[in-house]
Amino acid sequence: MSATAPPAPQYPDNIDAAVLKVAGVVVLGAIMSILDITVVNVALPVFQTVFAETPDQPLAYSTVAWTVTAYTLALATVIPLTGWAADRFGTKRLYIMAIVLFTAGSALCATATSIEMLIGFRVLQGLGGGMLMPLGMTIMTRAAGPHRMGRLMAILGVPMLLGPIMGPILGGWLIEHYSWHWIFLINVPIGAIAAIYAFFALPKDHTEPSESLDVVGVLLMSPGLALFLYGISSIPEHGTMNNPEVYVTMGIGIVLMLAFVWHSFRPQHPLLDLRLFRNRNLTVSLITMFMFGAAFFGGLLLVPTYFQSVRGESTLDAGLLVAPQGIGAMVTMPIAGALVDRFPVGRIVPFGLLGIIAGMFAMTQITSTTPYPQIIAVLFVMGLGMGGTMMPIMTTALKTLTSHEVARGSTLLNITQQIASSVGVAVMSVILTNNLKESKLAGPAMATQRDPSLVDKIGGQAVVAKGLADAADAFAQTFLVAAILVTLTMIPALFLPRKKEESHLLDDQAAAAPVVLH
Repeated sequence: MSATAPPAPQYPDNIDAAVLKVAGVVVLGAIMSILDITVVNVALPVFQTVFAETPDQPLAYSTVAWTVTAYTLALATVIPLTGWAADRFGTKRLYIMAIVLFTAGSALCATATSIEMLIGFRVLQGLGGGMLMPLGMTIMTRAAGPHRMGRLMAILGVPMLLGPIMGPILGGWLIEHYSWHWIFLINVPIGAIAAIYAFFALPKDHTEPSESLDVVGVLLMSPGLALFLYGISSIPEHGTMNNPEVYVTMGIGIVLMLAFVWHSFRPQHPLLDLRLFRNRNLTVSLITMFMFGAAFFGGLLLVPTYFQSVRGESTLDAGLLVAPQGIGAMVTMPIAGALVDRFPVGRIVPFGLLGIIAGMFAMTQITSTTPYPQIIAVLFVMGLGMGGTMMPIMTTALKTLTSHEVARGSTLLNITQQIASSVGVAVMSVILTNNLKESKLAGPAMATQRDPSLVDKIGGQAVVAKGLADAADAFAQTFLVAAILVTLTMIPALFLPRKKEESHLLDDQAAAAPVVLH
């Protein structure tokens, strides 16, 4: 009697219909999760008046901003649990549950009659939304196999890059033509379709639950990450780190996360497997992703804000003006995806970064009268660079992990991206605010873009022009910081693999295959 293990699953080299069905499910989930983050930003001024007790006393901006903060914190709380839950319950069941949770939260948000209710329902949304991206990356990686990861991850990258750009456009249009309720209600039919689609399109789970939940890890990491991100997101409101709400919450969060790092090497199956950092590809990719994410998401905040504050554009028009950035990314992303499947990522990402660096430094020359065609051309070039940067980094991070490690690796990637985004937005917001404060005219001049009747009150058109020029200069100086950060990202990017990486995705699948006895 002999025992032979069947070979590992075989994957075709081309993108076939079966894998496109899986990709469609993941993209639908990613669109819902990512769009929702930026769509709600547009509605904050509306929430100030809609939920106010009296029309002449709108709610404080810091109060309605909790609709964004609560979602982000719920997102951060659940992301660390996703890797364990995927191994325990299976990616298909968990993904459908996350869609249902997110969709239910969206429907409830539309029924809110007070700001407190809306904040509570946003937490429910975040608990579902936080699982969608790491689960989606895990599903895509396993469906792609070792030879198609670049091309399929490029598909997933479309909503990741377009979400911050399309969110303000969609949110502005829905609020302008319908009501604020529709920024949430629009998720309901999409969520229902995505859940049904996932049930039929995703392969059946074959789970063998053997890992117990790292309870100590959950109690340390989830609240630690949430408190740290809360402290970071509070910096723009106070304009400084020297505020108890900032440094106390950040400090407690850091202590809890450091305690988790110390704890994580003790259990056999920790909540986050930091032993994965032994994988050089993953470590270099995470460092590159953090630096790129901070610069990219921080810089992304500046462009629509410039259009609205300095040039007086509406939210909808500002979103449309930023769209060329997304178009540029859509041009290069499929090309970069195909190249990643054939060439080492270390020979691709630096060229993408060069496009972003060139665009960021060009934006340091922006003024209050820079022609729109010039700005649009620069944004398009930056988009070309983005399409060749983010998803190749994510692909190489997961490419050399085994199938079982992918869920934990994608969780680490999403946590890194979430922290990088929060840090980048906070840093750029504080720098921009401080730069604007250096000019006494900048603030009043930008206020005239929202209310033209203020022009004469602050000294006439000449004073307004000088103030807007000062404001544009503040944006230009902030773009310089973003440009320097992207340039520094070149350092870890040069350590990305410059030789063909050997995939280990199928290693544990072959080992875990059932043994056939003869």
